[in-house]
Amino acid sequence: MIVAHGALVRIIGDIKTIGLSPCWDTVCRVRGIEWGQHKLVDSTTVRPAGKAMNISRALAWMGRRHTAAGLWGGEDIRQAERALRALRQWVRLALTEAPGATRRNVTVVDTLNRREMHLRNVSELATGASLKRLGMHLRTMVRRADACVFAGMMPDQLLAADVDRVIQTCRAKGAAVAVDTSGPALQRIVDGGGLWLIKPNVAELCELVGQDLADRAAPLAKAAAGLLENVEVVLVTRGAGGAVLVTRDGVWQGRVVGRRKAAYTVGCGDYFLAGFLDAVAAGKTPAEALAPALAAGTARAWSLAETTTWQQAYQAIATRITPISGR
Repeated sequence: MIVAHGALVRIIGDIKTIGLSPCWDTVCRVRGIEWGQHKLVDSTTVRPAGKAMNISRALAWMGRRHTAAGLWGGEDIRQAERALRALRQWVRLALTEAPGATRRNVTVVDTLNRREMHLRNVSELATGASLKRLGMHLRTMVRRADACVFAGMMPDQLLAADVDRVIQTCRAKGAAVAVDTSGPALQRIVDGGGLWLIKPNVAELCELVGQDLADRAAPLAKAAAGLLENVEVVLVTRGAGGAVLVTRDGVWQGRVVGRRKAAYTVGCGDYFLAGFLDAVAAGKTPAEALAPALAAGTARAWSLAETTTWQQAYQAIATRITPISGR
């Protein structure tokens, strides 16, 4: 990975999204439902998902060629490959087979009352053996200057050492490591140092630094700056409040100008991160990448990612980025 300090431009060879707890997302849309009712479903979609796969799908929407890696259940991996065939122009699949089936999650969308319910199953794909196999797979395909993005739920703490070895494999190959997860796993990985990027939300940042922080740009930036010994770039997402970017070269806050009722609340952070990755891969500095990141996350929230091209969405969403002084 080549870094031009000062401008902080990172030259990226390939983006590799890596999921350790992927899933199938079944989304059922129904016009109005309450507990105890029996309703006909208006539409149902089933697709490969999980945070890493969502980031991959967003990158494909942006026209960014990349690699989708990580674990997938051997019982349904061919089904996943068929489901992702439409994206093959942009996505190189390099999934590692694990024994068993990939978990299936269910989302119920009440389109009348604009609300959602998310039912999640536990992933059982990650074992010591499957993570070792993944590490060997990554060792053969990761190259210097790649960006390896570990996103989504992490396996049980009993497998922490196995997960850390997989991450270290990418670092040893000279790749930049980005992590988008939460809880004790995020704390442990950050404490290990040597990361390029993390993307906590406000609650996750509070947990990382052990403080109750007000959701305001200045205190969030000050707290995130304390992580820069272990991480080069900290992106703190704030929902409708925008985001705060903290690097060793400066601090910025950004938000979307204008409001619209959100059609989606899930997946916006994945699109946000994809927008940032795509911009950095195109040669932009982190500060320059914040606007497209916000636009991509907002495009998902406003359902523009399903109805327009990335170029149309980016032009339709205005953002405001300002530096924060005195961190």
